[in-house]
Amino acid sequence: MKLILTNLFRRRGRTLLTMLGVSVGVAAIIILGALAQGLQSGYDSLLTNNRADLILSQPDTLDISLGAVDEEVGEQLLAMSEVSDVSGFIQGYVTADDNLYFFMFGMPTDSFLLERYKIIEGVGIDSREAQTVRGKPAVIGSKASESLNKGVGDTVLFSGSAYTVVGIYETGSSFEDGAGIISLENAQTLLGRLRQVNLFYFQLTDLDLQDRLEERAGRLWPDLELSTTDAYADQQILGDAMQVYVWAIGGLAIVIGGVGMANSQLMSVFERTREIGVLRAIGWSSRRVLGMILGESLLVTLTGGAIGVFLGWLALIGLGSLFSAFGANSDSIGPALISQAVFVVVVLGLVGGWYPARRAARLEPVEALSYEGGSGEKPTRLKFGGMVVQSLVRRTTRTLLTVTAIAITVGAIVALEAVVVGASDQLSGLATGAGGEIMLRQANVSDTSQSIIDVRVGERIEGLPEVHSTSGLTFSAIALPETTLFMIFGYDPNGLPIQRFNIVEGEPLQTNRQIIIGKPAADALNKGPGDTLDLGGSRYKIVGIYETNVGWEGFGGVITMRDGMNFTGKPGKVTMMSVKVNDPDNASQVVDLINTNFGDDVYATLNADFSENLPDFEATNAILGAITFMAILVGGIGILNTMLMAVMERTREIGTLRAMGWRRRGVLSLILQEALLIGAIGGTMGILVGVGLSSLIFLSPAIAAISSPQYTLILFLRAFIVAIALGLIGGIYPAWRATRMQPVEALRYE
Repeated sequence: MKLILTNLFRRRGRTLLTMLGVSVGVAAIIILGALAQGLQSGYDSLLTNNRADLILSQPDTLDISLGAVDEEVGEQLLAMSEVSDVSGFIQGYVTADDNLYFFMFGMPTDSFLLERYKIIEGVGIDSREAQTVRGKPAVIGSKASESLNKGVGDTVLFSGSAYTVVGIYETGSSFEDGAGIISLENAQTLLGRLRQVNLFYFQLTDLDLQDRLEERAGRLWPDLELSTTDAYADQQILGDAMQVYVWAIGGLAIVIGGVGMANSQLMSVFERTREIGVLRAIGWSSRRVLGMILGESLLVTLTGGAIGVFLGWLALIGLGSLFSAFGANSDSIGPALISQAVFVVVVLGLVGGWYPARRAARLEPVEALSYEGGSGEKPTRLKFGGMVVQSLVRRTTRTLLTVTAIAITVGAIVALEAVVVGASDQLSGLATGAGGEIMLRQANVSDTSQSIIDVRVGERIEGLPEVHSTSGLTFSAIALPETTLFMIFGYDPNGLPIQRFNIVEGEPLQTNRQIIIGKPAADALNKGPGDTLDLGGSRYKIVGIYETNVGWEGFGGVITMRDGMNFTGKPGKVTMMSVKVNDPDNASQVVDLINTNFGDDVYATLNADFSENLPDFEATNAILGAITFMAILVGGIGILNTMLMAVMERTREIGTLRAMGWRRRGVLSLILQEALLIGAIGGTMGILVGVGLSSLIFLSPAIAAISSPQYTLILFLRAFIVAIALGLIGGIYPAWRATRMQPVEALRYE
C-alpha cells in the first residue's frame, strides 16, 4: 500500500485529474439516483402510509395521475356493509409560480387521509378558517414552503390559478413534503376531472371481509381493479424509469472514465518501466506487479467515487429547491445508492486498470531495465503530416485511447440527440397530420399528459373570423404485457385529422366502443378486425387496422373523441387541439391573436414549432444538456490529463526544440495542433459511433415502431464542434505549460 500511495503522489496532478473525472460521473449517478429513490419512496409512502386497507382504481395505468374512476363509485362503496370509510384521491403535476413541476394532491376535506399530514403552521384545509379565507385554500409541505419561498397567507399560482396558503404540513416523506394539498372539488377543477377521481382509498370494517368485498366489487365494477395498497404501490413505474436513467449515466461514466483511466495508467506504466524492471529483478512476481497497478487504479477510482458522493451531496443541498418536488434531498443518499456508486467505480477501476496492469506484469526484467523512455512503442515515420502527425503516430496507443475517449463522448451525444430529434419530428408529424396550421395545448401546464382544453374554448376560437375549424385530440397511455406501452388517441370519427390514418384492413372508425389499432400493435397483440380489446377496464371492438407515418402511433389505437374523454376521466376536455385557418399565410398572426385573447386557457404555436414548445421536451432537453455537460466534462478532464502526460513525456524533446531556436509560440502551436487534430479525428469517429449506437438501440422492433433516429447536418456540425472543443480543453493548459519550459531545465529532465 505504501508503494501504491508513493506512486500516486509522485504524479499528483495526473492523479487528481483522474479522480476529478471519476467524481463528476459518480456525482451525476448520486443526483439521479436520489431523484429515483425520492420518487420511489415518496410513492410508497403516499400509497401505503395512510391507514387505508384497499384501493379501487382503473387497471393498467402508467401512473396514479392517469387513472380515472367515476366519483359516484365512492358513494356506492360507502354504502357497502364491509366498508367503514372511503376517500377519493387525485394527483397531478401543475406549475407553481415559475416552477415547472409541482405535485398536487386533491382529497375531500373530511378525508381520513388528512390525518397523517401534521400541520406545523397555520391551519388545515379541513378547518373552518380555511373555508372563510379569501380565495381558494391550499396547504403545502414544509419543503415546498422553502422551495417556493411561501408562507401562511401568501398566494401561489398553480397552473395559473391563484390559491392562498392557509397551512404548512410535515409527513416525514420528502416527496409529500415537497407537494401541496387542495380540496377534491378544487383539484377536479384544476386538473380537469369533474366528477372523476384517480382512485379510491377505503377502510374495511373487518379485514376478514376482504374476499367477500372483492367478489362483490368484481360483479359491480368489472372495469375497475381492487388491490391492496402495497400491491398498487408495486405497480408504479416512475421510479423504475428513473433507475434506467441512473444506470445509463453509470454506463456512460464507466466507458468514458474507463478509457481515461486506461490512458492514465498506461502512461504511468511507460514512465515506470525501468522501476518495474527493478522490482521484477529483485523477485517480484508478475501477479504482484499486476496487483500493484490494479491497486493504484482501484484506489484512484474509489477516492474519486468518495469525492463524487460528496459532490452529489453538496448539489442536493445547494439545489434542494430544484429537486424537492421529486422528493430528492441529501437524506436520499443511503446504503443502496452508495453501493451502486461503489459498483460503478470498482468496475471503472478494473476496466481502466486491467490492460496497463497486464502490460506491466508481462515486462521482462532485462527488457524493462534497458528501457530508455518514451511511449514504449516502435517508432514509426510517415512521409506526410509533419511533426504534428509524427508525434501522434509515434505514440499510437495513447493517441488511439484519446481518440476513443472523444469518439465515445461525442457518439453518446449524437445518439441521444438523434433519438430526441426523432421523437420531436414524430410529434411534429402528428401536428402536421392533424390538418391544421396551428396546435393548441393548455397554458401553464407542466406536462402534456396533464393538458386539458375545454371544448367550449375551442368553439369560441372557431368563432374567430380568421379560423376555419378546430379539431380536438385526447391522448393517454397504458401498460400492456404484450406491448409494454399502448397509446390511446381520441378523435372525431368524422373530423379531418383522423383521415390521415390509412386503413389497411377492416373499416374506419365509426362510433363509440369501437377502436382501430396500428399494425405493429395488431401484430404484437395478435388481434384483428372483429376481435375485442380490453384497455384500462374498458372493452372495445376492433374494426380496423391502420398504418401511419408517425411511428409511435403504430403501437396504439384510436377511439372516438367521446370514448377518449371518458377514458381519461375528463368529459368535455381534450388534450390538444388543431386549428385550421382560412388563410395559411396569416397563421402566425392567428397564433398571436389566440395567445392574446385566450392566453389564460391555451397556448398556441405553429405546427413547425409545436414539439419544441412542449414542456415535456423542455425537460428532456434540460436532461440531455446535463448529460452532455457531464460527458464533455469527464471527457475533457481525461483529454487534459493525456495531453499533460504527453508534454511531461516529451520534456527533453521540447527542450531540444527550444535550444534549436523554437519560440514559445511555435511550441504552443505544435501542442495545440496535436490537440485539435485528435479532436477532429475523434469527432469524425464519434459521429460514426453515434450513428452505430442509435442503430443498435433501434434494432428492437418495439422501439423502432415507436420512433426513429433523425440525423441532421446541424447535429453533425454540433458534434464536430464539441470534439474540437474537447481537443482545445485538453490542449490549452498542457500547451501553455510546454511554453514555460526553459531549454536547460528541459534538457536535464529525466
